[in-house]
Amino acid sequence: MPPEIAAKVEYEQRWGLIVSVGGQDQREPAGSTRAGMPLNSRHDVVSYQTEPLTAPLQVVGPLSAVIYVSSDAPDTDITVKLVDVVPPAPGFPQGYELNISDSIFRCRYRDSFSEPAMMEPGEVYKIEIPMYGTGTIFGTGHRIRVDISSSNYPRFDVNPNTGEPIGHHTHTRVALNTIHHGAEHPSHILLPVVDVDEE
Repeated sequence: MPPEIAAKVEYEQRWGLIVSVGGQDQREPAGSTRAGMPLNSRHDVVSYQTEPLTAPLQVVGPLSAVIYVSSDAPDTDITVKLVDVVPPAPGFPQGYELNISDSIFRCRYRDSFSEPAMMEPGEVYKIEIPMYGTGTIFGTGHRIRVDISSSNYPRFDVNPNTGEPIGHHTHTRVALNTIHHGAEHPSHILLPVVDVDEE
C-alpha cells in the first residue's frame, strides 16, 4: 500500500473511533448510560422542531444561524445542529434523526477574532454562526429540527467557560446560558430553499 494511502487509512481509523465521518443518527451511542435516547432529550440541549412536512423541501447552499444568547460565564460556546427527523420506516422502526450540518462558535470572538471580548452576565449578545453548506431534500412527513447547546464533545473541544486564555485554563466551570427568541431577539437559522424540480 502506498505510504500516502496508508497514512490516510491510519488517520481515518484513529479518528473514526472518536468522531465518525458523515451524517449520524442523533441518539446516544451504545455503551453510554443513555444508549438509544435522543440527544435532544438532554437537559443541556434546546430544540426547535417543525410539524411533519406536507411537501418536500429542498435546501441547497450555505447555511447559517443567528442566535441571541446571554450567559453567567465570561465566555462560552454555542453549538447548532440542523437535523432531518425521518419518520419510522422498515429497517428504522424508531425513525432516524439525521444530522445534516452542525457548527460551533466561541462567544469571545463574536465581534473580532483578533480582539476577543468577554461577556457580561445577563447581557444579550447576537452570535452569527456559519455552518457547513448542504444539498438535501427534507421529505414529506419529515420534520426539520434545530438543536442548540453549549458543547458538542468530542467533535469540538470543550470550552472551560472561564474566559482564560485558550489552552491555558486553570479550572473549568458550568455556564448557565439562555437562548433568547421572539420579536426582540429573533434567533433563527437561514436555509437556502430552492424549488423541488418537477419531473
